[in-house]
Amino acid sequence: MEHSASIDRLQDQGWKCRQLDGFMGQSGPLWTRREGDGWLYGLLAEDRHLNPAGVVHGGALATLIDHVISTVAWTACDRTPCVTVQLDTHFLAEVRAGDFALARASITARTGALVFVDGLVQVEGHAVLTARGVMKILRPHRTP
Repeated sequence: MEHSASIDRLQDQGWKCRQLDGFMGQSGPLWTRREGDGWLYGLLAEDRHLNPAGVVHGGALATLIDHVISTVAWTACDRTPCVTVQLDTHFLAEVRAGDFALARASITARTGALVFVDGLVQVEGHAVLTARGVMKILRPHRTP
């Protein structure tokens, strides 16, 4: 499917394109859509996301799920920044240019300092990546 037709289809389905600052801005754009009380996230794979084998680079998918996991943790912690302590990823299938990689995450446990999150990336309903993340909740800096 042509890139502009894919964008039109996503917008018709309620997806919004987010131009973010920082690393995710260089890796995206990130697409978002409300689902119940939470959010879905996505990446429309382009040629620039591909590795030399002609499929989406694992680092691009890892970046996507890391961003999603940290955003879900941030939301669960009342918008307190959370950083990745550990991210385990399992790559299950390839993603190709033109594919829409849909990502979601859910909190599995939380302590006073850590948030445990499971993540999933799918293309057309088929899992292409699963992940488990441990996020550290950052406390505000105290000045002496």
